[in-house]
Amino acid sequence: MEFRELRAFVAIADEGSVSAAARRLHVSQSALSQTIRSLERQLGLQLLRRSNTGARTTDAGAILLREARSLIEHHDRVLASVTGTTATNARSLRLGVPLEFPPDLLPGVLAHLATTHPETRIQVQHAASAAQLVMLKAADLDVALVRERPADPHFDAVLAVKEAMGVILARNQAEPVAGPEGVHLHDLAGLDWIGFSRSDTPAWYDQVSATLRSHGISVNDRSDSDQRPVTAEVKLAAVGTGQAFALASPDWPQPLPDGMSWFPLIGDPIVRRTWAVWPATSRRRDVAALVAALEIANT
Repeated sequence: MEFRELRAFVAIADEGSVSAAARRLHVSQSALSQTIRSLERQLGLQLLRRSNTGARTTDAGAILLREARSLIEHHDRVLASVTGTTATNARSLRLGVPLEFPPDLLPGVLAHLATTHPETRIQVQHAASAAQLVMLKAADLDVALVRERPADPHFDAVLAVKEAMGVILARNQAEPVAGPEGVHLHDLAGLDWIGFSRSDTPAWYDQVSATLRSHGISVNDRSDSDQRPVTAEVKLAAVGTGQAFALASPDWPQPLPDGMSWFPLIGDPIVRRTWAVWPATSRRRDVAALVAALEIANT
């Protein structure tokens, strides 16, 4: 058993329903239900009786509830003695997230953090990688999710996500080049790449543009003065002209309009990596838990 599972169980028992406990812990009902089912499987016992009116502990659940309260109280008392903090001291964890981050990853990671560190309040800010690193240096972020691993020794970093990129094409452009396994990158020569500004994330931009050029694809660098983000709508509008392609991960979150399709790139020539970066001097346990959850999600 893990303390996050015990805290989840106690929250449901206290609130009398999964929905109320989910609101208290700032997690989804499905994630909380999955945590309790996992706990019941580990023990081989039914801990809660669920009904339309809520959830109540079984006899076994009542015993666990008493012991869980004692364990959690002891855990929090030890933690307060060692660190000088208490579980009731609410604090914020400011997390930077880039555009086009995998939509299914972050909710699970944040749900895990909510059960292990219910006192932490997550503040998510969407920003380009370069902007996030500036904010991290200025102590305006606690963790940044960025497209390049900084060489700065003042930061620690772990790989959070690795995505083999594919392409979005108009179907009339795809018909001559797409096969059962996908599209060869060199077959896109002659089409424009709808990319992003180099100032957003210089190292990732240079990697992508070098790979495209090595496959015979011209790259028109965007002016550094053009700081507007390339949104999904902009990409799809350009692809819809039949004269351009857009790189996209398999988890592209937007529905594609009629006449467009996503295709894998044969051989995975372009792989996008997202790194979790935080100050090397950080000793925050909630930051460590967030980073560990991201590492687990990446395995």
